Amino acid sequence: MGTPDFAVPVLEALAADERNRITLVLTRPDAASGRGKTLLPSPVRARAEALGLPIATPTSLCDFRLPLSADAAGCSAPSSVAVPDFIIVAAFGLILPKALLALPRYGCINVHASLLPRWRGAAPIQRALLAGDERAGVSIMRMEAGLDTGAFCATASTEIGEKGAAELTAELAQLGARSLAAVLPALVAGTAEWVEQDESQVTYAEKLLKSELTLDPSLCATDNIRRIRASTPQAPARCTLCSKPVTVLEVRRVCQEMRSPNTPEPGTVLFEGKHLYLCAKDDFFELVSLKPDGKKEMAAGAFCAGLRDPNLSWSKL
Repeated sequence: MGTPDFAVPVLEALAADERNRITLVLTRPDAASGRGKTLLPSPVRARAEALGLPIATPTSLCDFRLPLSADAAGCSAPSSVAVPDFIIVAAFGLILPKALLALPRYGCINVHASLLPRWRGAAPIQRALLAGDERAGVSIMRMEAGLDTGAFCATASTEIGEKGAAELTAELAQLGARSLAAVLPALVAGTAEWVEQDESQVTYAEKLLKSELTLDPSLCATDNIRRIRASTPQAPARCTLCSKPVTVLEVRRVCQEMRSPNTPEPGTVLFEGKHLYLCAKDDFFELVSLKPDGKKEMAAGAFCAGLRDPNLSWSKL
């Protein structure tokens, strides 16, 4: 069970092991995309089709049953599916009812993109970036009725550094796939070591609101940089730059030796050479690339070089 790009390496790792037989791939229904609202399959569906795997796209799991019939509402599945040894979940997007949680012989196993118990919930990668965490990771956990409350049997982590959401998500997806593949034999043998979560250390990763990624000169430079790095196409980092609404795509922290003794007023824009700097509450930072509304992605320097408006300032949208 999975939907976005994060889940694709997990599917590929399972399919690549000849000991495994994937009896069914569940993913979210095709979603409208772009101005033409063209229906596009999820990344997991596209990969499953390429691998020749059976697929179901239910809108809800409340009435979902195994074995399945070919005429089940909203599903495209084989006429029957045996009770599975495992249900493997990676960023699926639907809550599993108790009947499904209790179904597989060895349990429902979730590849969760955080170091549990930190960042239970829907947006663990973005929350780690916004909070300024030094490391992010994945946990291979046992699913139960609560929200990411189950014990885990494997973890893997990486330093966040200067990574943005897309790069970090791709890296964690590979970590999760490798961790799952490594621990799966122990799960079958019953020798995996389970660690219960420390409830005193729990934090929750609620889904991001678009307003949480709005850039603001009244905030410090670090907070604005974190918002840019945590942004995604679904929740982009936005501001008004030189009287034009833009989506900021890439940012660079200004090195100490580049800083001026007298920091300009918040909201000031500095354009030096091909470099574009925004001044926040306490310091300035460099924009590397951006996308003006209605135009293509471009280098920040190219944006500034083409300006006719002398108003070199920035603000919240």
